[in-house]
Amino acid sequence: MTVTAVNPVLRVAPAAPAEAAAHFRASLALHADVSDVAAALAADGDPGFVVLDSRSTESWDQGHIPGAVHLPTVLIPEQAPLLLDKDVPVVTYCWGPGCNGATRAALALAELGYRVKVLVGGFEYWAREGFEFETWQGPARRDPDPLTAPAEGDCGC
Repeated sequence: MTVTAVNPVLRVAPAAPAEAAAHFRASLALHADVSDVAAALAADGDPGFVVLDSRSTESWDQGHIPGAVHLPTVLIPEQAPLLLDKDVPVVTYCWGPGCNGATRAALALAELGYRVKVLVGGFEYWAREGFEFETWQGPARRDPDPLTAPAEGDCGC
């Protein structure tokens, strides 16, 4: 009898197409891309959502997305009703992929009845893609990282 080794990718079989579609649809309902958020904020008119920075004041001062609401996660239960409209979706962010602060903030908001998405990549990818941000000293921008920044405004996805 010959035993064929299964590679690590296929050791667990891929999901059925309908199951995969449901998973990815749910993921898109819960996450927003940095480039998409930047494009929506740059367009004329109301983007239809508010951006929320869930980090500390020190982090906010180092750099944040222009127009974002600063509301550290620990303050969400008491201050969200004063700062946010439950009819307007919220996109939360923290530092980046290595931080789950935006997820904790999104959970706190969802538990209060807000519709919410998490910004994939957080502030790190906002800055790495070369979008303008604000600091305590004023507006700033970094050169786009060629490994993360979309070419001509489109990631090709």
